[in-house]
Amino acid sequence: MDTTVTQTKDRIKLPFAFDTSKMLEEFKSLQFGQFEYYNVIPLRAPAHEVDTTLPFPPPAMDYADGSWTDWMDTPAMNASPYFQSIINTFKEHTKVTLVRLLRLAPNSTVREHTDPTLGLEVERSVIRLTVPILNNDQVEFYLNNTTVPMKPGECWYLRLTDPHRVINNGNEERINLTIDMIPNDWIRKIIADSENA
Repeated sequence: MDTTVTQTKDRIKLPFAFDTSKMLEEFKSLQFGQFEYYNVIPLRAPAHEVDTTLPFPPPAMDYADGSWTDWMDTPAMNASPYFQSIINTFKEHTKVTLVRLLRLAPNSTVREHTDPTLGLEVERSVIRLTVPILNNDQVEFYLNNTTVPMKPGECWYLRLTDPHRVINNGNEERINLTIDMIPNDWIRKIIADSENA
C-alpha cells in the first residue's frame, strides 16, 4: 500500500496583494513602543485570553488545528479596519485562528527552527500565511537554506514544518502579518493553483 504524502513546494506566492501603506499606517496608529529583539502583537487570539471573563477551554487531546478553543479579535484588531478587511478575506471562506504582527528588531536574527504543525502535509494542522509589511534590503528569510523573496504587500504560503530562519541586518525593524487558518478545500485549491501557475 502506497502511503506517500504529496508535498507542495516549500514556498508559494498566493494571488493576494495588500496595501502596505494602509497596513503601516494602522500599525503606527496602534502606538506600540520600543522593544528588544522580537515582539509579537496579537490581532486575533484564543477568546479567553482576549476576554478574561470567559472560562478556559477544557483540555484537548490535540491542540494542533486550533479547534480546541474559540478565537476572538483583540482590541488592536478592532481598532484596525484595514487589518480587519484583510482577515475577513479569509474568514469568509475558512476558519482563521491566530493572527499576529511579528516585529524583528534591526540587526537581529531568528535562529533556525521548525514549526511541526504548520504545514499542509500535517493531517491535523493549521497553515500560516505571511504578509510582509515593512522590509528592508538587508532582511533575509531562509527556508530550507534558500532565501524566500517576499516583498511587502505580497501573501505567501510557507511550509514552516521545514527549517527556517530570519536575518535582519538592516537599520530598521521588519514587520510581518501572519494569518493562521484551518486548511479547507478553498485555500488548498488556491495554493495548488498558485503552485502550478
